[in-house]
Amino acid sequence: METPVSKVGFPDMQWQRASFHQTILERTKRIYDRVAAIYPASTFFFHSRAHRCALEMSGIKDGMRVLEVATGSGEMFRRLVRANKSGQTIGVDLSPNMAARTQRTTRKMFPHAKSHCQAVDARHLPFPDASFDAVVCCFMLELLGEEDIHKTLHEFKRVLKPKGSMTLVLIGQNAAGFNRAYKVATKVAPAFWGRQVEQRVPGWIVNCGLRILGDKTIKQTFYPSRVLAVKK
Repeated sequence: METPVSKVGFPDMQWQRASFHQTILERTKRIYDRVAAIYPASTFFFHSRAHRCALEMSGIKDGMRVLEVATGSGEMFRRLVRANKSGQTIGVDLSPNMAARTQRTTRKMFPHAKSHCQAVDARHLPFPDASFDAVVCCFMLELLGEEDIHKTLHEFKRVLKPKGSMTLVLIGQNAAGFNRAYKVATKVAPAFWGRQVEQRVPGWIVNCGLRILGDKTIKQTFYPSRVLAVKK
């Protein structure tokens, strides 16, 4: 009887991949904790147009229960709170510093809003099934491995109410020069930049049992973004 390969000292490749992606996520958490104070500059110069477009395409109306995953420095989260003044807006981010910063600035700007931010792993959302009317996620899937993207999309679907909406903002892949620069940046700091997945995400969304109702490409400065409006 043959001894399983994993029993004679050869590495289990599935375990290696899981360990690698977990290590990258831990590095991502540390990096974004460190840059929390200066990250708003990136949002201002590269992401704000995509955020505006995402809000317009989301179909979010005042009075809804809305979840933003990966709040970052909170620019999009504050847009959501402003648009949902009488509803409840929840934000989560892998980085505790990012979540805390978003919480502080939002409370100062909207002291009476029903909003809250906390540090959460998007692959394991701590919310019951069918909890939200809408889920918004900007520039996060690039930081996950493919298996974790599938897990996260299924989590988004799980926490959405029937006929709920999901809005994703992805780093675009329609600019050759930007793509080349991004590949270099990814090699230098993979935990911060992740890698581009925009062209594959629509197929993964459909495979998850969701429908894409809107698709728009945005460019700000030299930074391309793609906004997808999805329905459960």
